[in-house]
Amino acid sequence: MILTNILKADLYRYSGGIDFISFLKMMRTPGFRFTFIFRKLKTTSFFNPFWIVLKFLYSKYSFKYGYQIPLSVKIGSGLMLPHFEGIVINSKTVIGSNCNILQGVTLGNTKRGKKMGAPTIGDKVYIGSNAVVVGGVFIGDNVLIAPNSFVNINIPSNSIFVSGKIINKDDATEGYLLNILSSN
Repeated sequence: MILTNILKADLYRYSGGIDFISFLKMMRTPGFRFTFIFRKLKTTSFFNPFWIVLKFLYSKYSFKYGYQIPLSVKIGSGLMLPHFEGIVINSKTVIGSNCNILQGVTLGNTKRGKKMGAPTIGDKVYIGSNAVVVGGVFIGDNVLIAPNSFVNINIPSNSIFVSGKIINKDDATEGYLLNILSSN
């Protein structure tokens, strides 16, 4: 997917529109601003004169908003970071399209055991406040992870994970994931 389409999907998740006025308004929103700079920096060559400006802004907003999201993280279109502070994502994590990641979330790795590695998050996943997902686990599509959850097991698609239990539900993220472009 080309960068323009990815940025349109991100913008639409925040504003419900993809016009220039929506873009200007959302550039005042910390989550969108960080995501925009993150994506632009990932696709800008080191030899481009704007690279240093983007790198400075990426570092500034990472510190200011409390995002620890390395550039090596693979993130699909339509990312939504509605609240800032304390979002930590391991560099080997893979995140699908149209995901919400709330404040205090950690997506970390483990270096031993059966689940060594970092998480793989599917499409249309909602990760609630202060949730921790660790290890080489797979989170399927259309999954809601409740706030304050600790996840170190695979979660199948169309599920809600709450209090250590997996509840199968076809519309698990309905009402939680808003403004999804139809092309995603």
